Parts: sequence; C-alpha cells; structure tokens
Amino acid sequence: MKKILPFIAFTLSIAAGEWTGAISESGCGLKHAAGGAEKCVTGCVKKGAAPVFVADGKVIKLSNAEKVMDHLGKKVKVTGKMEGDTLTVETIAASE
Repeated sequence: MKKILPFIAFTLSIAAGEWTGAISESGCGLKHAAGGAEKCVTGCVKKGAAPVFVADGKVIKLSNAEKVMDHLGKKVKVTGKMEGDTLTVETIAASE
C-alpha cells in the first residue's frame, strides 16, 4: 500500500485540460491578460523574457514555450497538461 500512495498523488497532480487566456511574458505577466499586446510581448521575449500563459488571474509557466511563439501577446485557447504551476502545451489556437 505504501508504494501505491505516492503514485496516486503524482497522478492527481497532473491535470489535462483546455484553457482560454493570453500569451504574455514574465516581466509584464498579468498586464497583458486581455491580449492585444503583440508588440510589447514580442519585444520583451526578444530581450530574454520568458513567454508565459495568463489565465484566471494567474501567470503560468510554460514547459515548452517554443510552441507559443506565433501567439505572443494574443488571446488563445490551449490544450495541455498542468503540473503544479507549469503548463505543457499540446495545442494552441487563436481565441476571441
């Protein structure tokens, strides 16, 4: 039984799902939660800031930021897996 409990806890900490939000960057974070900041976010990422996903008032790290580079500063819908405060993006598309 002791060997099963850690496995169950690990399994429950990974949540697959779909979220709507915006791609911002680590410096501005929530400032670009509404999207529409392509120029600012792209400029900051070029200077070294990390792309992040902003949804529900939270800034979420991305484990595979290369997948969001065509959506910097835009509103998006993503599917993926959330583990703690980090999202692994599986698909990403523009959102209204």
